[in-house]
Amino acid sequence: MSFLNFSGERFRIALNGAETAPPLVLAHSLGTSLEMWDSVVPALSRHFRVIRYDARGHGQSAAPDAVYSMGDLGRDLINILDALNIPAAHLCGLSLGGMVGQWMALNAPQRLKRMVIANTTAHAGPPRLWEGRIKHIRRAGTASVADAVIDSWFTPEFRAAQPEKVAPVRQMIVDTPASGYMGTSCAMRDMDFRAALAHVAVPAMVIIGARDRSTPPEWGELIAKHIPGARREVLDCAHMSSIEMPEAFAGLVEGFLK
Repeated sequence: MSFLNFSGERFRIALNGAETAPPLVLAHSLGTSLEMWDSVVPALSRHFRVIRYDARGHGQSAAPDAVYSMGDLGRDLINILDALNIPAAHLCGLSLGGMVGQWMALNAPQRLKRMVIANTTAHAGPPRLWEGRIKHIRRAGTASVADAVIDSWFTPEFRAAQPEKVAPVRQMIVDTPASGYMGTSCAMRDMDFRAALAHVAVPAMVIIGARDRSTPPEWGELIAKHIPGARREVLDCAHMSSIEMPEAFAGLVEGFLK
């Protein structure tokens, strides 16, 4: 683990794999940290230089109490790539990370080689739902939503069979600064890429969780339908597909990027 600083703001990163391997950025979900990807790093780092980072508002990165935009989150990633002297990289983003991927594909396509966006959406629902969540987090903190989020992120079978995989994710939610969770929620509230997806020229694969309640399958289907030439894959899991089905997830990513 190491830290990068931009304009007085700190971002935590982790690098795995050979320095000469093709670079692959892994971008995590709302309310987690770069450790979200631990299950797939061993497989992916055999073939790629895996770059993970704590997004703005998460983990040990800067978490200003402010309204964030998807552009803020995208430019943070560009700054990280610049600091690492990486002109272009593959990107795999899940949920929030997939939203950042869509922003990158539309606003900085020259920085992406190929893109995998998993369990995500181009539009995150009515603003009033996000306003309610933001007010609740400001009043009660992130720990107050942890159990409900975990319930929607994993299938009941996985939660029962592998509690040791679920508990760390719940702790990531609890540990997410309220300011970061709210700021990022603003970015998700204000995001709408639906009309722009037809202009995405980065080769893309969309991974959908058949049992995903947080970003239902039809949301992923819309993205796959509207990005020209996008490949579509469905896994029999809930929202956190990289944790519920790490072997299958890593296999899809590796196959598409290679």
